[in-house]
Amino acid sequence: MTTLPGGEAADELPGQLPDVAPRLRELRRSRRLTLEAAARRAGLSPAHLSRLETGRRQPSLPMLLGLARIYGTTISELLGETPPEREPIVRAGRTEPVEAGGWTYHQAGGPGRAMQPLRLQVPYGVQGDLVRVHPGEEWLYVLDGRLRLNLGDAVHLLDQGDSAHFDSLTPHRIAADGPDGTELLFVHTLLQSPAAELCFGSGALRS
Repeated sequence: MTTLPGGEAADELPGQLPDVAPRLRELRRSRRLTLEAAARRAGLSPAHLSRLETGRRQPSLPMLLGLARIYGTTISELLGETPPEREPIVRAGRTEPVEAGGWTYHQAGGPGRAMQPLRLQVPYGVQGDLVRVHPGEEWLYVLDGRLRLNLGDAVHLLDQGDSAHFDSLTPHRIAADGPDGTELLFVHTLLQSPAAELCFGSGALRS
């Protein structure tokens, strides 16, 4: 494996991935980003990003993940894949709830989408000290009970009918604030990639 100036690995072999060069260039221009600005956000040198956009280098999966985040898209779109037609209706009782870490997750949307809605049951005293930080946004709406939401150093108490919408790169904690627990509608956006599926795709549930 060789290393390019700036520390980028250059061990990708031509032909391993579909030709993503035209899509990378098109997406960057559609977002009105200069080569230098996009490269800086991705942690690449402008010269290396230029090589990716002209097909002289194949991007690694971490590079694709970073560029997808910057351009607000998915790995599948970067690779030019056509997503299968999805059923728009999610019927009650069609999917089994999933329990993870004491929380119960009910799927409320189709799998494999960038926006994943869930109905979430949070018992009292479970995962209240777990701090989460990840790319994306989160929106939640309290259906029942009282919720304690920590965003950075701020603590918010939400009652039934209250909602919150925040950048999930902000360190956050979610916990029930009463002995009866709380139930909420929860929507989050996460990167999709062949290496990490959303919520129910891999069974690894994270919020």
